[in-house]
Amino acid sequence: MVPKAKIIAFLLCVLAVGLLYRITIKENTFNLKALFFPSRYYPDDLLSAGNGIMFVETTDRMEPPHLVLCSIESAARAYPDRPVVYFMKGLAEINSDIVRMSYPTLLSYDNIYFFPLRMNVLLNNTPLMPWYEKVNPKTERYWNHVSSDACRLALIYKYGGIYMDTDIITFRPIPEKNFLAAETSQMTGSAVLAFAPKHTIVWQFMEDFVNGYDGTVWGQQGPLLYNRILNRLYCKVPPFKGQEDIMCGTILFLNMERFFPVPGMQWETFFQVCEKLPTFNNSYALHLFNYANSNQRKVMVPGSNTMVEHLYKKYCPITYHAVLKGKPTYLKYMPIDKEK
Repeated sequence: MVPKAKIIAFLLCVLAVGLLYRITIKENTFNLKALFFPSRYYPDDLLSAGNGIMFVETTDRMEPPHLVLCSIESAARAYPDRPVVYFMKGLAEINSDIVRMSYPTLLSYDNIYFFPLRMNVLLNNTPLMPWYEKVNPKTERYWNHVSSDACRLALIYKYGGIYMDTDIITFRPIPEKNFLAAETSQMTGSAVLAFAPKHTIVWQFMEDFVNGYDGTVWGQQGPLLYNRILNRLYCKVPPFKGQEDIMCGTILFLNMERFFPVPGMQWETFFQVCEKLPTFNNSYALHLFNYANSNQRKVMVPGSNTMVEHLYKKYCPITYHAVLKGKPTYLKYMPIDKEK
């Protein structure tokens, strides 16, 4: 007869193996399956279909504000069948499953991935590479923003899909392709854009980025660049008559209502008491204009009954619950290996 101790040990082993596959550790602990059976993905594997949703972090920051996590969570909820990818400069680990364990509010979304942002690789074979090899980040006034402008163009050109800033909260999927979005009438924003891979206009953007480069002017490589190319090569952008979108040559120019229903000059509205959240029926997402908030640094406060609190509750509920309960939204991890 088999000793009871061996039977018990065998059953415990079976149970442990089962747990490795089934247990997702909630809130602020690790996913054991990812730890022991990590899946290794690369951007080319996930984004080759041209349908990815991409975010970028151009600083070394690894502990993003909860607004960033809300932005990513809301996108993952709106696009459950599409990869949502966060490229981070401070990230050395290529194994997305392992990295994801550092962000407990995003753990339950299987379509979220994390990858290192390696500008020397990303910008290679684009018009931006000669600029990148010459520029000195230490002397650039707006380096984080300028480098972000460069990265979004290279990502959209290489992979296609949708780029979004990390202060955009997504409401619903965007049905349009190959578009720029107006921030004000006749003026495009750079917080969100979408194109097919290798689109001609994105190459033109990158060429103008280099030829018209001026790191001392805010927006020169962003909204001002997009407007220059649109007006020079596609159409003289007309004013909107209502809430319609406009075709500018072959490029769709989306109405301000799609992403900027609250104008930038009114950004403090997000942090004011709001008894009932507006429907935003004509919007796909909402840009919170975090750069305008850089001095005051207002954040979502649970219980404040502000518009931004209502947005968190509805569109990034896991992140909201973590902030409400004072639970960590970032956990340090020990990478298994590094790829240079």
